[in-house]
Amino acid sequence: MSTAPATCPFTGAQATPGTAPVPHASTESAVREAPVADWVKIEDLYRDPFPIYQRLRAEAPVHWVPAVNRYMVTSYAACHEIEQDEARFSANERNSLMKRSMGHSMLRKDNPEHQVDRDSYGATLRPGTIKKHWNGIFAQNNEKYLGQLLAKGPGADFVWDYAAPYTAENLRLICGFHNATQQDMQRWSQTMIDGTGNYADDPEVWAKAEASSAEVDAAIDQMLPYLAKNPDHSLLSNLASMPIPLEAIRANLKMTIGGGLNEPRDVLATTVWALLQNPGQLQAVRQDPALLPKAFEESVRWVAPIGMYPRETTQELVLEGVRLPAGARLGVVLGAANRDPLVFEDPETFNIFREKKPHLAFGGGVHFCAGTWIARAQVAQVALPEVFEKLPNLRLDPATASIDAGWVFRGMTKMPILWD
Repeated sequence: MSTAPATCPFTGAQATPGTAPVPHASTESAVREAPVADWVKIEDLYRDPFPIYQRLRAEAPVHWVPAVNRYMVTSYAACHEIEQDEARFSANERNSLMKRSMGHSMLRKDNPEHQVDRDSYGATLRPGTIKKHWNGIFAQNNEKYLGQLLAKGPGADFVWDYAAPYTAENLRLICGFHNATQQDMQRWSQTMIDGTGNYADDPEVWAKAEASSAEVDAAIDQMLPYLAKNPDHSLLSNLASMPIPLEAIRANLKMTIGGGLNEPRDVLATTVWALLQNPGQLQAVRQDPALLPKAFEESVRWVAPIGMYPRETTQELVLEGVRLPAGARLGVVLGAANRDPLVFEDPETFNIFREKKPHLAFGGGVHFCAGTWIARAQVAQVALPEVFEKLPNLRLDPATASIDAGWVFRGMTKMPILWD
């Protein structure tokens, strides 16, 4: 095995093990090449990425990371600059894992193509429709699945016995998959998300993602003619009457199945997990439920459910003092940007009382998450108040540890709970 230091294939920069951290380069200082972070391993990112992000941010805002075959952008300023400049940072990445797993959705398109697809979602996801139509459905689903959790009794898993089926059933109805179950939604979402994050190129992961993609295509093909004759408030019903190409409908629905399930599921579980570990803040939200929206926002800042998304440079450029070549594949690491100490005081700590500052958990610019208001409604407005009212003395099970995991997508994978 070669002992030569890892080298960035674009810039030729080599790893410098043991180099002391240096301050961020500013736009006024000399331009530097991206350091090579060959010490970053995918398994370490999956287990706990935050110590890695701390070290990366302290060294430079951008690194070439061989393990993920892309530059990782970890400072708030650099991530924010990328989000606001689609002319230099394209969403239409070549050799995209997401395109392979889900097709060419609006998330991997630049304007004007992106805006055409995004506008087709407007009527279903706008705040007025959520208030008039979806909130009532969310309340019904929450009563059903919270009831099932109560029936199962103390020792149940908060994620798999409540948060996952609740958010999956909401998403099934939002999408208009009357020919599928919430269990189908969970399986489709997880397998296609695993494909999107398959940086290890595992063939078994690709096989499961491709099988789910084919099932979703078949379900869409069945529902579109039905909803054209029997319209409702769902995305598919809205799309059935629009001149949107079938391949775009399929790709956008698969993207929605991925992000639309994991994001509310994970922020719901993470918020409760964080509050249960902070008794003072837990008591505060119990006494004043109006604080729950703040808990939601702090939770997505602290652990962004979608921790990283890709971009590609359209030209040679300098980003926060680091030179990048044209065609460079970037990982915009929101999970790191949201804990940048240059923006957030004591950023590693969950604190619902921190000074209000804009986080990047829902992205920004033209690609700001279209499902943000849906997530806030079903989690902060409907689920969280009922969870703390219906589960007296809710607490984590001290006999079985909860587990949080992931970095491209991060959330609770195990969360046994007790209540009185």
